[in-house]
Amino acid sequence: MNKKTYKWLSIFIIGIGLILIIGLLTVHPVKKKKPAEVYRQPTYRAVYHFTTPDKWMNDPQRPLFFDGEYHFYYLYNRDYPNGNGTEWRQAISKDLVHWKDEGVAIPKYTTKNGDVWTGSFVVDSNNTAGFGKGAIVAILTQPSAGGGRQEQYLWYSTDKGKTFKSYRDQPVLLNPGVKDFRDPKVIWDSQSHKWVLLLAEGTKIGFYESQNLKDWHYTGGFFTQNIGIVECPDLFMMRANDGTLKWVLGASANGKSIGQPNTYAYWTGNYNGKAFTADQSEPQWLDHGFDWYAGVTFESGSREDALTQRYALGWMNNWDYPNNTPTMQDGFNGTDSIVRQISLKKQAGKTYGLISRPVETLDRLTGSTEHFKQIKVNGLKTLKAKGDAYELDADVSWTDAANVGLRLRESADKTRHIDAGVFVRGGYSYVNRAFTGQPDQSNKYLESRAPFDPSQKRVHIKVLVDKTSIEVFINDGRIVYTSEVFPHLNDQGISLFSDGGTSIFKNVVIRHFRPIDG
Repeated sequence: MNKKTYKWLSIFIIGIGLILIIGLLTVHPVKKKKPAEVYRQPTYRAVYHFTTPDKWMNDPQRPLFFDGEYHFYYLYNRDYPNGNGTEWRQAISKDLVHWKDEGVAIPKYTTKNGDVWTGSFVVDSNNTAGFGKGAIVAILTQPSAGGGRQEQYLWYSTDKGKTFKSYRDQPVLLNPGVKDFRDPKVIWDSQSHKWVLLLAEGTKIGFYESQNLKDWHYTGGFFTQNIGIVECPDLFMMRANDGTLKWVLGASANGKSIGQPNTYAYWTGNYNGKAFTADQSEPQWLDHGFDWYAGVTFESGSREDALTQRYALGWMNNWDYPNNTPTMQDGFNGTDSIVRQISLKKQAGKTYGLISRPVETLDRLTGSTEHFKQIKVNGLKTLKAKGDAYELDADVSWTDAANVGLRLRESADKTRHIDAGVFVRGGYSYVNRAFTGQPDQSNKYLESRAPFDPSQKRVHIKVLVDKTSIEVFINDGRIVYTSEVFPHLNDQGISLFSDGGTSIFKNVVIRHFRPIDG
């Protein structure tokens, strides 16, 4: 082969090789690794709290457990922020932590009575309503076509709650001519073998009875005082830690005028099948923060602890500032509290009160744990630990300190933080969000408080921190605070403080949580 032929042959072979390489790259392009931040952009969406996929969410509807899962509906507005009207959207869960979106089950504006509001649903196991055994029956408020009155309508499902049909265009419970007449809560009274319905009627909670979920008769009312218009009533029985059976009546209420919370008020007492009698006229509060509203309680899926343990969750927002949230940059406005396990405990003075603690299944999200056995603090002590989604436990004791607690979501320069602790000299525990981003533009609602006996000189604090929320459990959940907070996304510091004396922080445990969608 001469040099000229060899040269052209070499060029030909190289050309063929280049064509083959280009072809392979076209079929199997080289995949470049993207930086980690591309996969998970900074976001205000909660790491481990339930949030609406998009748009708007408000009142939760009491979940029920059947077919091995908790079925949960909530008020959803697909047209937010440019249009009104709510509908029922569904999510299901096996563990009350991980939720699967099932879409809208009861659409708005599909009957002449407009959109659908808050109510409740039951499993009609004995076919009392005639839609079939196991049918899901929902009774909810709609603004009736005849003048927009708040009246109660029945919807039913024969496909296990995936879709619902309107029973009829006429209400099953007519408005008697009052302004506020909404939020029906239906339960089965096993003692009287009948359905019972509670209704929010201004400052009164009305009681009704039925055998078939269609025909309702008034039996009595419970009148509240100094807590504004009540909403989302609740009624259930619990067995206290001393074995006593008590009925608990609850409702979302506004106690701001008397220095009380704007969350879930409740009374212990007796229900005789017709009306409720309270042990005390003044209510207790299931949450002392600013943002635990439209709360619902519901039964555990286990029959073994049906009366000794119950669950609860609330909407983390407030009608004083419902649209002030940075989550809108992520396309949604709507976050619920964690699910709590609640129990009834006898207290000093022969009274009974509800105790809250985070649902145990949250522990499954623990990605890493940091433990500090004992830390002596006089002034401010910054931990090496950081985070924006975690649970922190601490036992704190003192002898002469005036103010002791935690700084959370703290900025590097210490100017921004959320404070949770005990003001010993004032005799109260508190959560203060004044030094971070928060939703109340009026700056009226910056510090929430509840009485604390200063003679105890010790406290157990459990705090759950997420992107836009803080939930604080004082002394194993006798006092709980839930509040929206909007820290800068990179504010992740944690400090301990003790003003006016020395405090000892023992058994400080921080459990960092993995995302529920991870």
